[in-house]
Amino acid sequence: MTPAQIITLAAEQKSADVTHWAARAGWVVGLLLFVALLYWLMREGWKWRGTLQGDLDELPTAPDGPGEPLLTMSGRYHGSTTSGQWLDRIVAHGLGTRSKAGLTLTEQGVDVVRPGAQDFFIPAAALRGARLETGIAGKVLPEGLLVITWQHGDKTIDSGFRSDRAAEHTAWVEAISTMNSTTEGAR
Repeated sequence: MTPAQIITLAAEQKSADVTHWAARAGWVVGLLLFVALLYWLMREGWKWRGTLQGDLDELPTAPDGPGEPLLTMSGRYHGSTTSGQWLDRIVAHGLGTRSKAGLTLTEQGVDVVRPGAQDFFIPAAALRGARLETGIAGKVLPEGLLVITWQHGDKTIDSGFRSDRAAEHTAWVEAISTMNSTTEGAR
């Protein structure tokens, strides 16, 4: 290599081009707008599902004198579905909102108290049974859920609950099954 070639090589620019911040900012803003659009579409889909389920009757509220508690449970409410269709979530009247929940079983039924969401009451006459499942409404928990089946108007509903102490689930299944067989005999 001649000295002239060495000087020419040394004079060439060796560093990379400067980042084009305007182009990068444009891509970031575009991506954020796309994500916002997806969230908006999901929200609209949720509202549309609620509109389609608008024929669902108002949820019953607890009676003034609910009676002596047979069982109580604190945990989480994971949602309600059309009975037997664990992916057909019901969102009308707040039934699709996952939340903390406190359940109280009395002779009159199951009182579901949900801080931050609409409370509801399942009358004893509406109870159709209870069972242990691993999932409901797109939520799968290997440690299991208590699923209470009940009748609301002309719709049979499965509502899923997860106790803070999973060992309580069996007692709830037995108590509701016993209550259900008693009310069926009275009908």
